[in-house]
Amino acid sequence: MNSVAPTLEAYRPTMHYAAKDTWLNDPNGLVFHEGIYHLYYQNNPFGNVHSNMSWGHATSTDLVSWKEQPVAIPCDETEEIYSGSIVVDTGNTSGFGADGQDPLVAIYTSAYKPGSLHEGTQAQSIAWSTDGGYTWIKYANNPVLTRNSPEFRDPKVFRYNGPGGSYWVMVAVEAHDFAVLLYRSEDLKNWEYLSTFGPANGTGGIWECPDLFELPLNGDSAAMKWVLTVNMNPGGPNGGSAGQYFVGEFDGVTFSSETSLTEGMQDPDRVPDYQWLDWGRDYYAAVSFSNVPDGRRLMIGWMNNWQYANHIPTSPWRSPMSLVRDVSLVSVNGQPRLVQRPAPEVSDASKPRPVQRVTLDGHAPIEGGAAVQRVDVAFTPGCSEEFGLVVRGSADGRAGTRIGIRPGSGELIVDRTRSGDTGFHDAFPSISRAPIAAGQDGSYTLQIFVDCCSVEIFANDGLVTMTELIFPDRAQTDLTLYSTGGTAGAALQLTDLGKEKA
Repeated sequence: MNSVAPTLEAYRPTMHYAAKDTWLNDPNGLVFHEGIYHLYYQNNPFGNVHSNMSWGHATSTDLVSWKEQPVAIPCDETEEIYSGSIVVDTGNTSGFGADGQDPLVAIYTSAYKPGSLHEGTQAQSIAWSTDGGYTWIKYANNPVLTRNSPEFRDPKVFRYNGPGGSYWVMVAVEAHDFAVLLYRSEDLKNWEYLSTFGPANGTGGIWECPDLFELPLNGDSAAMKWVLTVNMNPGGPNGGSAGQYFVGEFDGVTFSSETSLTEGMQDPDRVPDYQWLDWGRDYYAAVSFSNVPDGRRLMIGWMNNWQYANHIPTSPWRSPMSLVRDVSLVSVNGQPRLVQRPAPEVSDASKPRPVQRVTLDGHAPIEGGAAVQRVDVAFTPGCSEEFGLVVRGSADGRAGTRIGIRPGSGELIVDRTRSGDTGFHDAFPSISRAPIAAGQDGSYTLQIFVDCCSVEIFANDGLVTMTELIFPDRAQTDLTLYSTGGTAGAALQLTDLGKEKA
């Protein structure tokens, strides 16, 4: 096929969700309800660039196969529907339920258009659903919370139960003030200010899409910690969009961070030391699902970067979501650190190939490379300066995405300067870096999910993650291991997870 459209459609991911023929960005309203995971998201129902923001909708029972649903909350002549969240209103505190059924309540940002009553402001509004999240009714007295601000947005709401009582808590941002604002409510309609967190750590770009949740440290339910995530654009550790996190305490009023390295504005020299959700170029606006059973904390992000988001070479759709991640909290050198692993549902290894053990001294082509697969590899450094693998490579070795480890400098790198189509935007071809240390046995482990337009890397059991879009030629499926400056060892296992789209 020589026509452009089929080639671009070949980038459509197999393992990751993308809309059929429209634009998507931030995940919104993530909720588990009556056996179904609901993924809402920022969506342009009328095209594949950022505009006409509405809530798109997809559903899944297994976090793997997603079914696109009709647009859930569309924009209108008054407002665009910006990011937000959904809660299961157990006990019907809002009064929107009917016939004894607890409603779903969406809390979203109204971005008011010229000519509307609240023109030029962003404020928080609500809508409710009594049919399981498929149809929504906007509250007649919206907005329910306003600061008369043009940049007050992205409400994430959860039910707080603590010494001070039980009530709804909202975290939202004043984007240009690098501030997370907290509010409380008894009924989701009337909100009272609690406190403000920030600025702190990364402030190289506006703050967006916050989340606040509790996790046990090292799996100990007697040692609970609160995690505040906030996304930032630009100013990420490798350029453009990124997300950071803070760990500390929340007493129902104030969040106090114990992991902040800088208070106030960003120290450029400390950026590599901040706690980033993902060190890659393409993991943004990540938030977690509400109401997931068994206390699991599941998170998903938008797999793109605002530096080039409107220009990536896909058609008719544009932008995928990341894989769903299981998030936990562990101690590393006495400090609490997030661990992110692909949710077991999406990392199925039921049909792995046999483990291949290779001694590396230069390049070693590996049989079994594919457009869509899971790669599990453990490296032992030997005396090499750098070792790693090239995925989605060409047979002549001139193209591919290089994923390498440099033990001397403690760096994990992703080089996509030769990954395929890189010329659509000057900011796209790049070499990203993340800190990495050897495990207790001296090895480095990588779990890599290769899809038609992306690589997602989970290093050292999820302590470090890197997510990057790539746009290789459909024939680029070769896989190569390599070492430079000496020898290294590798134990490799491949698992086929799908087939490239025709």
